[in-house]
Amino acid sequence: MQQGFHDLADHLFGLLRGDEVLLLGFDGEESDFVRLNHGRVRQAGAVQQRVLRLQLVDGDRHASASLTLGGTDADRGRAADALRGLRDQLPHLPADPHLLYATDVSNTETIAPNTLPDAADAIDRVVAAADGTDLVGIWASGGIHSGFANSLGQRNWFTTHSFHLDWSLYHRADKAVKCGYAGTTWDDGAFAAKMADARTQLAVLERPARTIPPGKYRAWLAPSALNEVVELLGWGGFGLKAQRSKRSPLLRAVEGRERFADAVTLSEHTGAGLSPGFQDQGFLKPDRVCFVSAGAYQDALVSPRSAREYGVPTNGAAAHEGPVSLDMAAGSLPSDAAAQLGTGVLVNNLWYLNYSDRTACRITGMTRFATLWVEDGEIVAPLNVMRFDDSVYRMLGSGLAGLTADRELLLSASTYGKRSTASALLPGALVEDFTFTL
Repeated sequence: MQQGFHDLADHLFGLLRGDEVLLLGFDGEESDFVRLNHGRVRQAGAVQQRVLRLQLVDGDRHASASLTLGGTDADRGRAADALRGLRDQLPHLPADPHLLYATDVSNTETIAPNTLPDAADAIDRVVAAADGTDLVGIWASGGIHSGFANSLGQRNWFTTHSFHLDWSLYHRADKAVKCGYAGTTWDDGAFAAKMADARTQLAVLERPARTIPPGKYRAWLAPSALNEVVELLGWGGFGLKAQRSKRSPLLRAVEGRERFADAVTLSEHTGAGLSPGFQDQGFLKPDRVCFVSAGAYQDALVSPRSAREYGVPTNGAAAHEGPVSLDMAAGSLPSDAAAQLGTGVLVNNLWYLNYSDRTACRITGMTRFATLWVEDGEIVAPLNVMRFDDSVYRMLGSGLAGLTADRELLLSASTYGKRSTASALLPGALVEDFTFTL
């Protein structure tokens, strides 16, 4: 795909006129998908796709288009037609005062080795491990490619190979154990440990469910549950535009009026190599942007448009200024959730999260799947679904009892339009007085 993208770019750059500048973005993938239920394969298929994005710039005017490529010679004609269409639009568009694109040429190439298991072999192992259970899930694996090129001479390329198994062991009604296993290299031991833990929790779900009264409880947030919280913060929390326009849910922290616990350090870690280190205007991303350092807010994601609008340097953020490679520093707690919890609520998953008071960074949401009641370090019973409502400043601040020393890599299972390269590396969190409202 890389050479095909470069050849197409050279062809389009040869069609430019006068002072026109052309920016090209590319996304491609070669993916295997398998759907499972009742512990058996129900649907299997493969997807190969290529998408080209064009942005034609002339002075302060610009226009954009995208098209799906077929990987054949016909792509040249279709892309040239798209270029002509953009050229015809430009005279009718207003000047853009916030337009900014890279003019310094910075070429990069990152091609990760392919250490993926054969999809068929991996699925055989999953089916064998799921014997006797109602396993429901989806497997996705293969190569993901991103590219950038501009008519100023810049070329950037990124290739990664990853897999993601998103599955649940279903009991009945709303009772299930939801799990995920993802990475770039398959590890039989790691998968077996996850499946053994899921089977243990599934056995708990067979016990009568309990309902606890609303109130404050000691709670253990597994990395998958904590991920829902930090993902919500990414909706405007870390972007410069939202902060300067006073819409950020983290505004009090940005202004120094609130802080998190000293144990909390949260970053965008592009240097981990799971997402491209460049973006659609050609700017390169630093290895790390630290949002929160030892509890204090530090830096923001700055897109090129925000950089132009507010007169600050960009750090290569995308237009939405949201993180794609979240990294929370580890703590010191062991990962044996029930023992560390003592008595309280073990929360494996959360969903339907939203802000109940955005300015106070207060969020609400529901527990999901295997939420368990623990007494004296022993899992006792499943809990019926509950709603929580609490401030993130308290959850990860005064109420944070600790973070685990072990962290889990969570790769996004999103396949909306294409497989995502978003990820989060997170510990588990022990929280005092977590507030359940019903």
